[in-house]
Amino acid sequence: MVQSLNYLKETSSQTAGPYVHIGLAPGAAGFDIYREELGWDIAGPNAAGERIRVEGLVIDGMGAPVKDVMLEAWQANAAGIYAHPEDPRNAEVEDGFRGWGRIITDFETGVWGFDTIKPGATPGRNGSVQAPHINLWIVARGINIGLNTRLYFEDEADANANDPVINLVEQVDRRDTLVAKRTEVDGKVVYRFDITLQGEGETVFLDI
Repeated sequence: MVQSLNYLKETSSQTAGPYVHIGLAPGAAGFDIYREELGWDIAGPNAAGERIRVEGLVIDGMGAPVKDVMLEAWQANAAGIYAHPEDPRNAEVEDGFRGWGRIITDFETGVWGFDTIKPGATPGRNGSVQAPHINLWIVARGINIGLNTRLYFEDEADANANDPVINLVEQVDRRDTLVAKRTEVDGKVVYRFDITLQGEGETVFLDI
């Protein structure tokens, strides 16, 4: 039996197909399976800190919005603590704070967005400090392997300038593709973050 495995051919791969939303975000596909969707508010009602909204587009190489994207977002709370066992301070996280969610684009406009709180700075390697940020993972039709990037905040300029990850980007003019722009809409703080998949202004993606 073990020898027969040598004759098996590699299974062909393909990009995320039309059923990705059914399995991963069924509410958007019209299936009432889960009690609540996983991504519209990733902080919960008890989280301390500044309430914000994050939204944007995913843009293809021709400059058009991609309308069938799914993103996963994860972040620390306002004190820079992740709701994860590997964070030694995770017991201090507010009740109900997940800091993680699954978000999809609007099928008509291509806009994605979620509500949360602005994260705090987090510890980095070798005693460094990472600027406040939100980690994003992007998958869609046409993307064979999910893309990883980060969203930083334009009003954290000093922290961004010293962030160990941003400083790994050798092309200084491309670092701005990781920075969300702060605006205000109907009295609510909104950070705009458009992700460009390729071409001019391509977003920096991380190999992790």
